[in-house]
Amino acid sequence: MLVAALNAMPGVSCRVPGGAFYVFPNVSSFGRTSDWLADYLLNEAGVAVLPGTSFGDYGEGYLRLVFANSMDNLRLACERIAAALARL
Repeated sequence: MLVAALNAMPGVSCRVPGGAFYVFPNVSSFGRTSDWLADYLLNEAGVAVLPGTSFGDYGEGYLRLVFANSMDNLRLACERIAAALARL
């Protein structure tokens, strides 16, 4: 559900994780740093994500989202993320 919801957002591309409890969507199309986008989503959408750069230099352009939560909370987070990204 989370991967499908992220891929439905214009400018976001996400692969299905291979056994992890997180996803690592590519958000480089927004032309902002991963740090900036993580702060933006926290402040504008109320959703905490980590910048990809927290996991190394090659993480720039990505965000990390943990999906160890309820489906209802994940749906709400996706709605908030989509709305916030649409305002960019």
